[in-house]
Amino acid sequence: MSNSFVDSRLTAPGPKKLLALDGGGIRGLITIEFLERIETLLRDELGKPDLVLADYFDYVAGTSTGAIVATCIALGRSTAEIRDFYLEMGARMFSPARLLRRFFHRFDETHLERALQEIFGAETTLGSEKLRTLLLVVMLNATTHSAWPLSNNPRAKYNLRTLADCNLDILLWQLVRASTAAPTYFKPADMDLGENRFTFVDGGVSTCNNPAFQLFLMATLAPYNVGWPVGEDQMLLISVGTGASIRVNTALRAKQMHLLYHARSIPAALLHACAEEQDFLCRVFGKFQGGRALNGEVGDLVDVANPAGPKAFTYVRYDLELTREGLDELGLQHIDPLDVQPLDKVSSLPQLCEVGRAAAQRQVQPAHFSSFRTQH
Repeated sequence: MSNSFVDSRLTAPGPKKLLALDGGGIRGLITIEFLERIETLLRDELGKPDLVLADYFDYVAGTSTGAIVATCIALGRSTAEIRDFYLEMGARMFSPARLLRRFFHRFDETHLERALQEIFGAETTLGSEKLRTLLLVVMLNATTHSAWPLSNNPRAKYNLRTLADCNLDILLWQLVRASTAAPTYFKPADMDLGENRFTFVDGGVSTCNNPAFQLFLMATLAPYNVGWPVGEDQMLLISVGTGASIRVNTALRAKQMHLLYHARSIPAALLHACAEEQDFLCRVFGKFQGGRALNGEVGDLVDVANPAGPKAFTYVRYDLELTREGLDELGLQHIDPLDVQPLDKVSSLPQLCEVGRAAAQRQVQPAHFSSFRTQH
């Protein structure tokens, strides 16, 4: 059975709007506050007080916590509903594992699984008609050591209904559970696809913790069978982060970098580097609307030409630095960076909301959407 919402999104004329959401654990609350500001702005601009983001965006992507939020959006949830879910379920989703299991992972995955089943539905599949947009969820297949970006696009190669192991038959909660299986945090997720069993971990340990450029590719490249037209007036790509928290350690010396140091520091460093690389590519290939500088050498790339040709889309990136300097810039001197940097500190839910609201008020502007006012 086809999904009429998705079919309409695939074939409808007009500019396409894409939304990409980073991973980042409980810091997904920061993302939600950015999204609430976008939703409020669009309601005002379009005169639709009941508008939800699924009414506006055509293709929504997420990794890890971003996959939870993206799936909620695709199901037509409002940002208020998604925030309530995080506030109510946050502590449950990060329930400590039994003592003997903590050698493998810190948290009990059963509570996360129940929470996902509650909000998505235990029997809802990737091909469900409940999904009102195209949806992309990113995970890492540990069996094959490859990133797996799975979508509900009915034209995708492995979504054909003639296949015995059609990906559209995967339960939605299992798919998102696999995308959130962060190493050391949650147990890896086993999933049977046809006659094969694969083991998955968090998509954040692939190159797509920030899935923005991957989303652009899947919306435009011929092998993915979507084929939407490109151009800065044809496509809007909004990318939302969960805050950057890489710390500078000027006292670090080579002799201090033992195996335990690498085990603790390398995953975070890779996540940060991969997210910035996706952002970098989007700023080059897209018409960037402004934001913080990537680094001291290239700046923000607002007016830098795309060496491959014309700009392929209009691009906006919302994110912030969860450092003392970054919080001070937002007037949040009373918030300790160490309270909002961890991926699992559920006692800091109010502070995360406050940080996200302050950043969203400053960054999200009506001009970012002025050329893309249409909704479905």
